[in-house]
Order: sequence, then C-alpha cells, then structure tokens
Amino acid sequence: MKAQLLDRRKETLRNGAIVEIRIWRLPSPTPERPHALKYSLFYGRPGKRIIGYDNESGKGDHRHYRGREEPYVFVDIATLLADFQRDIEKELKDG
Repeated sequence: MKAQLLDRRKETLRNGAIVEIRIWRLPSPTPERPHALKYSLFYGRPGKRIIGYDNESGKGDHRHYRGREEPYVFVDIATLLADFQRDIEKELKDG
C-alpha cells in the first residue's frame, strides 16, 4: 500500500504570498513519523520560505520561521493546520 493523499491545496494571497498544504497518510507508522502522516506546509514567495511545517526524513516534526528551524510537537492534523494558520496571521499582521 502506498501513501494516501489526504489534503493538497495551493493558494496565492492578495499580497502575492503562496500558501501550500500537502498531507499524506502513510501505510504504517515509522520511528520518525509515529502518527503515520507525512506533511509539508509552506507560506512564502517563490524561492523563499517564510513559514514552514514539515517532517522530512531524518528530521522528524519541525517548524521553520524566518530562517529558524525548531522542533514541533505534532498533536493532530487540526492542531497542525491551526498552528500554521496562526503563524501566517501573525506574519501578515507583523510583516
């Protein structure tokens, strides 16, 4: 069985920034992905990530924010999307 795509969206905001969300359910949990999900959430401009959440191989769950990378504690998909949206709203307000 291969990974199942759960969510894929891409939107260009009025300010020209891109929001892209991709979430897959994996066939089974792994040590790096015990929740059996692979995800990549991006906010930025072509060639420039401002905010990102992902769990690429070798790194586990983590968050990127303005060049910083830090661990992210994954709870569930709803919380992941809410945290991502909160960061985008903060960036739009402060940016």
